[in-house]
Amino acid sequence: MSLSPGKRLREAWARGPLLIPGAFNPLCAKLAERLGFQAVYLSGGALSAGNGVPDIGLLTLTEFVQAAQLTAQATSLPLLCDADTGFGEALNVERTVRLFEAAGVAGIHLEDQEFPKRCGHLSGKSVVSAEAMAAKVRAAVAAKRDPDFVIIARTDAKGVNGFEDAVRRAKMYLDAGADAIFPEAMETRDEFERFAKVVPGAALLANMTEFGKSPLLDAKTLGEIGYRMVLFPLTAFRAAMKAAEDTLRDLLAHGTQANSVPKMQSRQDLYDALGYTGYEQRDKAYFGG
Repeated sequence: MSLSPGKRLREAWARGPLLIPGAFNPLCAKLAERLGFQAVYLSGGALSAGNGVPDIGLLTLTEFVQAAQLTAQATSLPLLCDADTGFGEALNVERTVRLFEAAGVAGIHLEDQEFPKRCGHLSGKSVVSAEAMAAKVRAAVAAKRDPDFVIIARTDAKGVNGFEDAVRRAKMYLDAGADAIFPEAMETRDEFERFAKVVPGAALLANMTEFGKSPLLDAKTLGEIGYRMVLFPLTAFRAAMKAAEDTLRDLLAHGTQANSVPKMQSRQDLYDALGYTGYEQRDKAYFGG
């Protein structure tokens, strides 16, 4: 019997530190698998930006779940998903968990920001009470059908109320049943290390988003100080968008894409990533060819 996505994610972080790149579309997830990554991530920030809107809670639960299902179907890797604030209160979180789990996802993370949320590395955030977030965590744990489906509690309290409140909340969320803790927007290596020391025994996730408040520590260092998962939510997305911008600018200036062709993924590489030959062979076989 094959292991569930949640179980595979747990086993992967147990071998950690586990690098989890953001996959901004299903093909990106397939590419990550071909390159040897052991898990992938669906970022709310990338999903929102890809749909032309900021990451402030504008997309709906069903839009998130549809993207999650398409990504999960494209890869055998366990998929961790951003579930924002749970798309409502505790009872809404029940439905959120059930839909993500039915989509084939390995787990989700919930955050303790007030709605409408903001990017975790921007100022002006506000957080709900720790008790309200703990209720969401309890609802998430109660709603999952697979006991290995992963519930990660993210706290944004450090940037709002300070380090000690983030620690207090992390312990409350673990007591409520969270499988792992995601302390957002730590500002120094020392803060990452201190957090791991004062929340001992917890599976911890570090967010290495670019242009944010956290230093870009490497996975080896984060593993040594106690983090089991390292998230790179928009790394591929930002690189792809910059490449698209440069290509379009050059096309507009010169009226041809000739200068950009050497930088492109070739047709053959694309077909290999898609498994195109396998589709052709199966199609012929179905017709007796």
